[in-house]
Amino acid sequence: MPSNTRVNAVEAAEPEDGVLVRLAQAGDARAFGDLVDRHRRSVFRAALAAVGSAAEAEDVAQEAFVTAFQKLATFRGEAAFKTWLLAITWRKAIDRRKSLVRWMQRVAVARGDDDVNPVDDVPETRRSHEQVLIGAELQRELRRLVQTLPRKLRDALLLAGSGEYSYEEIASMLGIPIGTLKWRVSEARRVLRVKLEAKGLVDVR
Repeated sequence: MPSNTRVNAVEAAEPEDGVLVRLAQAGDARAFGDLVDRHRRSVFRAALAAVGSAAEAEDVAQEAFVTAFQKLATFRGEAAFKTWLLAITWRKAIDRRKSLVRWMQRVAVARGDDDVNPVDDVPETRRSHEQVLIGAELQRELRRLVQTLPRKLRDALLLAGSGEYSYEEIASMLGIPIGTLKWRVSEARRVLRVKLEAKGLVDVR
């Protein structure tokens, strides 16, 4: 019937990752290209969280996709393809971060329509001009404080705060249990709030 035809057309137009992976493993370069297009944004944002520079993140993303293509035959589906790809990306990003002569300033909040506040418990209200200025000061100080967090806490917070990945995917990227990841995110937020309270930038109550 027409409705079934439409459903089948959608399924054919957007096959699951597993289907594309099998096609790519069989030599279909176009299928791998579809996987690249599908996951490019997630890969880039993961790399950006690690290296802090858009240009470096682009390079890391390219390296990750090349490595994924080269190792595609070894993918057995024990984890989702996206999780496997993000783990590769994170390893590449950490290698790149270690090799930088001077670590680029970390980007704490993404630009554009996807702006993300790494501390999600600062409430939004209708603000006066004075409150806007205070809010701008808070954001500047927040960015600075995020950079001072220990690397393990900072990585966990930025990846979780991006809203791009599940905890399972982040835990796989970082190579830690989900419970450890949740603790690191919680601890990072706690440390930031304590520092902001000490500076009088958030309500202590």
